[in-house]
Amino acid sequence: MKQKQHKKESLKHLIYRLIMIVIGAGLAAVSIELFLVPNHMIDGGIIGISLILDHLLADRVPFLNFASLVVILNLPFMYSGYKQIGKTFTFSSIFAILCLAIIERLFHHFEAFTTEPLLATVFGGLLLGAGVGIVIRHGGSLDGTEILGLLFTKKLPFSVGEIVMFLNLFIFGWAAFVFGVEQALYSIFTYYIAFKTIDAVIQGLDETKAVIIVSDYYEDVSDAILSRLGRGTTKLKGKGGFSDTEKDVIYAVVTRLEVTKLKSIVQEIDPNAFITIMNTQETKGGKFKSAIH
Repeated sequence: MKQKQHKKESLKHLIYRLIMIVIGAGLAAVSIELFLVPNHMIDGGIIGISLILDHLLADRVPFLNFASLVVILNLPFMYSGYKQIGKTFTFSSIFAILCLAIIERLFHHFEAFTTEPLLATVFGGLLLGAGVGIVIRHGGSLDGTEILGLLFTKKLPFSVGEIVMFLNLFIFGWAAFVFGVEQALYSIFTYYIAFKTIDAVIQGLDETKAVIIVSDYYEDVSDAILSRLGRGTTKLKGKGGFSDTEKDVIYAVVTRLEVTKLKSIVQEIDPNAFITIMNTQETKGGKFKSAIH
Protein backbone atom coordinates (compact mmCIF):
# COMPACT_ATOMS: atom_id res chain seq x y z
CA MET A 1 0.00 0.00 0.00
CA LYS A 2 1.39 3.38 -1.01
CA GLN A 3 2.07 5.65 1.94
CA LYS A 4 0.22 8.95 1.88
CA GLN A 5 2.54 11.93 1.59
CA HIS A 6 2.11 14.84 3.96
CA LYS A 7 1.38 18.14 2.29
CA LYS A 8 4.16 20.68 2.81
CA GLU A 9 3.41 23.96 4.52
CA SER A 10 2.92 26.78 2.03
CA LEU A 11 5.36 29.70 2.08
CA LYS A 12 2.51 32.12 2.77
CA HIS A 13 1.37 30.16 5.83
CA LEU A 14 4.97 29.75 7.06
CA ILE A 15 5.60 33.51 6.84
CA TYR A 16 2.32 34.23 8.67
CA ARG A 17 3.20 31.69 11.37
CA LEU A 18 6.68 33.15 11.88
CA ILE A 19 5.29 36.70 12.09
CA MET A 20 2.83 35.57 14.78
CA ILE A 21 5.64 33.84 16.69
CA VAL A 22 7.66 37.10 16.59
CA ILE A 23 4.64 39.00 17.95
CA GLY A 24 4.13 36.41 20.70
CA ALA A 25 7.80 36.45 21.68
CA GLY A 26 7.70 40.26 21.63
CA LEU A 27 4.76 40.42 24.03
CA ALA A 28 6.52 37.99 26.38
CA ALA A 29 9.73 40.04 26.21
CA VAL A 30 7.86 43.28 27.03
CA SER A 31 6.22 41.57 30.01
CA ILE A 32 9.51 40.22 31.31
CA GLU A 33 11.63 43.34 30.84
CA LEU A 34 9.13 46.12 31.59
CA PHE A 35 6.90 44.49 34.21
CA LEU A 36 8.48 41.47 35.90
CA VAL A 37 12.21 42.22 36.14
CA PRO A 38 11.87 45.79 37.58
CA ASN A 39 9.54 44.42 40.27
CA HIS A 40 11.66 41.32 41.06
CA MET A 41 9.00 38.89 39.84
CA ILE A 42 9.41 35.73 37.81
CA ASP A 43 7.47 33.25 35.74
CA GLY A 44 7.64 29.48 36.10
CA GLY A 45 9.75 27.06 34.07
CA ILE A 46 12.94 27.90 32.21
CA ILE A 47 12.01 31.58 32.00
CA GLY A 48 11.75 31.70 35.81
CA ILE A 49 15.08 29.93 36.30
CA SER A 50 16.72 32.28 33.78
CA LEU A 51 15.37 35.35 35.60
CA ILE A 52 16.68 34.12 38.97
CA LEU A 53 20.12 33.26 37.57
CA ASP A 54 20.25 36.60 35.74
CA HIS A 55 19.66 38.36 39.07
CA LEU A 56 22.31 36.28 40.86
CA LEU A 57 24.98 36.36 38.11
CA ALA A 58 24.45 39.79 36.53
CA ASP A 59 27.37 41.44 38.35
CA ARG A 60 29.67 38.39 38.45
CA VAL A 61 29.27 37.02 34.92
CA PRO A 62 27.97 39.85 32.67
CA PHE A 63 27.56 37.72 29.51
CA LEU A 64 25.22 35.33 31.35
CA ASN A 65 22.19 37.60 31.16
CA PHE A 66 18.55 36.55 30.76
CA ALA A 67 18.76 36.45 26.95
CA SER A 68 21.73 34.07 26.85
CA LEU A 69 20.47 31.97 29.77
CA VAL A 70 17.00 31.36 28.30
CA VAL A 71 18.63 30.14 25.07
CA ILE A 72 21.29 27.97 26.75
CA LEU A 73 18.92 26.36 29.26
CA ASN A 74 16.31 25.59 26.60
CA LEU A 75 18.71 23.94 24.13
CA PRO A 76 18.76 20.46 25.77
CA PHE A 77 14.95 20.43 25.85
CA MET A 78 14.75 21.53 22.22
CA TYR A 79 17.02 18.61 21.29
CA SER A 80 14.71 16.25 23.19
CA GLY A 81 11.71 17.93 21.55
CA TYR A 82 13.19 17.17 18.13
CA LYS A 83 13.23 13.46 18.99
CA GLN A 84 9.87 13.44 20.80
CA ILE A 85 7.66 15.86 18.84
CA GLY A 86 9.39 16.59 15.52
CA LYS A 87 11.48 19.10 13.63
CA THR A 88 8.71 21.63 12.87
CA PHE A 89 7.98 22.14 16.57
CA THR A 90 11.68 22.25 17.43
CA PHE A 91 12.66 24.79 14.78
CA SER A 92 9.62 26.95 15.56
CA SER A 93 10.52 26.86 19.27
CA ILE A 94 14.18 27.72 18.66
CA PHE A 95 13.08 30.64 16.47
CA ALA A 96 10.64 31.80 19.19
CA ILE A 97 13.28 31.58 21.94
CA LEU A 98 15.84 33.50 19.85
CA CYS A 99 13.22 36.19 19.15
CA LEU A 100 12.46 36.39 22.88
CA ALA A 101 16.16 36.79 23.69
CA ILE A 102 16.79 39.44 21.03
CA ILE A 103 13.66 41.51 21.77
CA GLU A 104 14.28 41.31 25.52
CA ARG A 105 17.73 42.83 24.98
CA LEU A 106 16.21 45.63 22.88
CA PHE A 107 13.92 46.57 25.79
CA HIS A 108 16.61 46.10 28.45
CA HIS A 109 17.33 49.82 28.92
CA PHE A 110 13.71 50.97 28.72
CA GLU A 111 12.06 52.33 31.84
CA ALA A 112 9.56 50.07 33.61
CA PHE A 113 5.89 50.65 32.81
CA THR A 114 5.01 50.46 36.51
CA THR A 115 6.64 49.79 39.85
CA GLU A 116 3.31 49.07 41.52
CA PRO A 117 3.51 45.32 42.32
CA LEU A 118 -0.18 44.57 41.79
CA LEU A 119 -0.31 46.34 38.41
CA ALA A 120 2.92 44.61 37.35
CA THR A 121 1.48 41.26 38.41
CA VAL A 122 -1.80 41.62 36.51
CA PHE A 123 -0.58 43.26 33.31
CA GLY A 124 2.72 41.38 33.28
CA GLY A 125 0.82 38.10 33.60
CA LEU A 126 -1.67 39.04 30.89
CA LEU A 127 1.04 40.08 28.41
CA LEU A 128 3.20 37.07 29.19
CA GLY A 129 0.28 34.66 28.85
CA ALA A 130 -0.85 36.26 25.60
CA GLY A 131 2.67 36.05 24.17
CA VAL A 132 3.28 32.43 25.19
CA GLY A 133 -0.21 31.47 24.01
CA ILE A 134 0.32 33.02 20.56
CA VAL A 135 3.63 31.15 20.18
CA ILE A 136 2.05 27.82 21.21
CA ARG A 137 -0.96 28.38 18.95
CA HIS A 138 1.39 28.82 15.99
CA GLY A 139 3.47 25.71 16.57
CA GLY A 140 6.28 26.73 18.91
CA SER A 141 7.19 27.05 22.57
CA LEU A 142 9.14 29.49 24.74
CA ASP A 143 9.80 27.02 27.52
CA GLY A 144 11.16 23.46 27.49
CA THR A 145 9.67 22.50 30.85
CA GLU A 146 6.79 20.53 29.37
CA ILE A 147 9.21 18.55 27.19
CA LEU A 148 11.06 17.66 30.39
CA GLY A 149 7.71 16.57 31.81
CA LEU A 150 7.11 14.32 28.79
CA LEU A 151 10.49 12.63 29.32
CA PHE A 152 9.90 12.08 33.04
CA THR A 153 6.42 10.60 32.56
CA LYS A 154 8.07 7.57 30.97
CA LYS A 155 10.04 6.86 34.13
CA LEU A 156 7.85 8.31 36.90
CA PRO A 157 4.18 7.64 37.81
CA PHE A 158 3.20 11.30 37.33
CA SER A 159 1.48 13.26 34.56
CA VAL A 160 3.18 16.07 32.61
CA GLY A 161 1.10 18.64 34.52
CA GLU A 162 2.12 17.22 37.89
CA ILE A 163 5.82 17.19 36.99
CA VAL A 164 5.67 20.80 35.72
CA MET A 165 3.85 21.80 38.92
CA PHE A 166 6.52 20.15 41.12
CA LEU A 167 9.27 21.92 39.17
CA ASN A 168 7.52 25.27 39.49
CA LEU A 169 7.04 24.81 43.24
CA PHE A 170 10.81 24.42 43.50
CA ILE A 171 11.39 27.50 41.30
CA PHE A 172 9.00 29.73 43.28
CA GLY A 173 10.51 28.43 46.55
CA TRP A 174 13.93 29.41 45.24
CA ALA A 175 12.54 32.83 44.27
CA ALA A 176 11.37 33.32 47.87
CA PHE A 177 14.99 33.01 49.08
CA VAL A 178 16.38 35.25 46.33
CA PHE A 179 13.72 38.00 46.09
CA GLY A 180 11.76 37.55 49.31
CA VAL A 181 8.52 35.77 50.17
CA GLU A 182 6.28 38.68 49.10
CA GLN A 183 7.79 38.85 45.61
CA ALA A 184 7.54 35.07 45.29
CA LEU A 185 3.82 35.29 46.12
CA TYR A 186 3.35 38.01 43.50
CA SER A 187 5.22 35.75 41.07
CA ILE A 188 2.83 32.86 41.74
CA PHE A 189 -0.10 35.19 41.07
CA THR A 190 1.58 36.33 37.83
CA TYR A 191 2.07 32.72 36.79
CA TYR A 192 -1.59 31.94 37.48
CA ILE A 193 -2.79 34.90 35.39
CA ALA A 194 -0.41 33.95 32.57
CA PHE A 195 -1.57 30.31 32.72
CA LYS A 196 -5.23 31.30 32.37
CA THR A 197 -4.42 33.75 29.57
CA ILE A 198 -2.51 31.05 27.67
CA ASP A 199 -5.62 28.84 27.81
CA ALA A 200 -7.82 31.68 26.53
CA VAL A 201 -5.45 32.43 23.63
CA ILE A 202 -4.99 28.79 22.61
CA GLN A 203 -8.67 27.87 22.85
CA GLY A 204 -9.90 31.18 21.44
CA LEU A 205 -12.50 33.51 22.85
CA ASP A 206 -15.40 31.64 21.21
CA GLU A 207 -15.35 28.74 23.65
CA THR A 208 -17.43 25.75 22.57
CA LYS A 209 -18.97 22.87 24.49
CA ALA A 210 -19.48 19.29 23.37
CA VAL A 211 -22.83 17.88 24.53
CA ILE A 212 -23.90 14.23 24.78
CA ILE A 213 -27.60 13.58 25.36
CA VAL A 214 -29.19 10.21 26.10
CA SER A 215 -32.98 10.36 25.70
CA ASP A 216 -35.83 8.07 24.65
CA TYR A 217 -37.11 11.06 22.63
CA TYR A 218 -33.92 11.54 20.71
CA GLU A 219 -35.64 12.44 17.44
CA ASP A 220 -37.72 15.20 19.05
CA VAL A 221 -34.70 16.50 20.96
CA SER A 222 -32.53 16.46 17.84
CA ASP A 223 -35.16 18.28 15.77
CA ALA A 224 -35.66 20.91 18.49
CA ILE A 225 -31.90 21.60 18.75
CA LEU A 226 -31.76 22.08 14.99
CA SER A 227 -34.86 24.27 14.71
CA ARG A 228 -34.45 26.38 17.87
CA LEU A 229 -30.66 26.63 18.16
CA GLY A 230 -29.69 26.14 14.54
CA ARG A 231 -27.20 23.45 15.55
CA GLY A 232 -26.86 20.15 13.72
CA THR A 233 -26.56 16.94 15.73
CA THR A 234 -24.92 13.56 15.23
CA LYS A 235 -26.70 10.36 16.24
CA LEU A 236 -24.52 7.72 17.86
CA LYS A 237 -25.39 4.15 18.75
CA GLY A 238 -25.01 3.00 22.34
CA LYS A 239 -26.10 0.30 24.75
CA GLY A 240 -27.22 0.70 28.34
CA GLY A 241 -24.77 -0.89 30.77
CA PHE A 242 -27.50 -1.80 33.26
CA SER A 243 -30.47 -2.52 30.98
CA ASP A 244 -28.39 -3.88 28.06
CA THR A 245 -30.84 -2.19 25.66
CA GLU A 246 -29.91 -0.26 22.51
CA LYS A 247 -29.80 3.52 22.95
CA ASP A 248 -29.58 6.37 20.45
CA VAL A 249 -27.19 9.04 21.72
CA ILE A 250 -27.17 12.64 20.47
CA TYR A 251 -23.88 14.47 20.06
CA ALA A 252 -23.84 18.24 19.45
CA VAL A 253 -21.46 21.18 19.70
CA VAL A 254 -22.68 24.57 20.93
CA THR A 255 -21.14 27.81 22.17
CA ARG A 256 -20.97 28.39 25.91
CA LEU A 257 -23.71 31.04 25.62
CA GLU A 258 -26.06 28.46 24.11
CA VAL A 259 -25.64 25.85 26.85
CA THR A 260 -28.46 27.16 29.08
CA LYS A 261 -30.90 27.30 26.18
CA LEU A 262 -29.94 23.79 25.06
CA LYS A 263 -30.53 22.36 28.54
CA SER A 264 -33.91 24.10 28.67
CA ILE A 265 -34.90 22.61 25.29
CA VAL A 266 -33.93 19.09 26.36
CA GLN A 267 -35.68 19.38 29.73
CA GLU A 268 -38.92 20.55 28.07
CA ILE A 269 -39.03 17.48 25.84
CA ASP A 270 -37.60 14.87 28.22
CA PRO A 271 -37.13 15.75 31.92
CA ASN A 272 -35.41 12.37 32.41
CA ALA A 273 -32.80 12.90 29.70
CA PHE A 274 -29.17 12.35 30.66
CA ILE A 275 -26.97 15.29 29.59
CA THR A 276 -23.18 15.52 29.68
CA ILE A 277 -21.48 18.83 28.82
CA MET A 278 -17.74 18.90 28.14
CA ASN A 279 -15.20 21.60 27.36
CA THR A 280 -13.59 21.46 23.92
CA GLN A 281 -10.14 22.71 22.99
CA GLU A 282 -11.06 23.75 19.47
CA THR A 283 -13.85 23.27 16.92
CA LYS A 284 -13.12 23.18 13.20
CA GLY A 285 -14.67 21.79 10.05
CA GLY A 286 -18.18 20.75 9.18
CA LYS A 287 -20.79 23.49 9.15
CA PHE A 288 -20.18 24.73 12.68
CA LYS A 289 -20.11 28.50 13.05
CA SER A 290 -19.49 30.25 16.34
CA ALA A 291 -21.96 33.06 15.68
CA ILE A 292 -24.82 33.24 18.14
CA HIS A 293 -28.26 32.71 16.60
